[in-house]
Amino acid sequence: MARFWSLLFALVPILGIAMFVAAPIYGVWLPKDASTDGWAVDQLFYLILGITGVVFVGAEAAIFWFMWRYEHAANSAPARFVHGSHTLEIVWTIIPAAVLLFLAFYQMNAWADAKMRKPRISPTVEVSGRQFEWRLRYPGVDGKLGTRDDLFLVNDLHLPAGEKALVILKSMDVLHSFFLPNLRVKQDAVPGSAIPVWFEPSEPGTYDLACAELCGWGHYKMQGRVTIEPREQFERWLEQKYREQEATQEPGQLASRPKGAP
Repeated sequence: MARFWSLLFALVPILGIAMFVAAPIYGVWLPKDASTDGWAVDQLFYLILGITGVVFVGAEAAIFWFMWRYEHAANSAPARFVHGSHTLEIVWTIIPAAVLLFLAFYQMNAWADAKMRKPRISPTVEVSGRQFEWRLRYPGVDGKLGTRDDLFLVNDLHLPAGEKALVILKSMDVLHSFFLPNLRVKQDAVPGSAIPVWFEPSEPGTYDLACAELCGWGHYKMQGRVTIEPREQFERWLEQKYREQEATQEPGQLASRPKGAP
């Protein structure tokens, strides 16, 4: 009976590997990468998956072998206990530490590109998380955020393709997480902080905008969309939205948006 359980444990790594192989075929893998720098995130993900996968298979193989080899019905001799091995403890401490140190150095450039090397451009949009929606504010005619002619939208983020985007991320209440899976972007929105987030969309299309931090009972519905489009189409969209907003304002409160305005 014990060997039956050992065979059952052996199925765990076999089925696990089979699921990873089959997942991309059935379209249940990583979402499409629509950003210029997403490959660096994916490369790091696959490296860590490979390392942990080898450890996982090795551990499961060891469990199977010990359960099979030392099945009680086939081993009548009494057990011999070993009370520790300093050499073994040093080895299994050094190896994980070395792997973690390697990963720390390997990911430094990707981390710097995403979190430290802020582009010297004007903010593209301000995004504020609020239970349970994403509030967006684009610069108006004057090209500056925080003035009376800003454009306000909800859950409908548009960005030009092939250009660096600089998002100023805020929270109006609790902790949220600005998550663009197709752009490989995830950043917590912290109350009281204005956090710069930058990336470069590359593939035109409509993708998900979600909150990846449990932020209350309506967290599940805090969803929006991000549309990546050519610059000309982006400008036309901005002009249309600006005119729609202008139509709801008092006469003379907003100026017309000139062509090419940010």
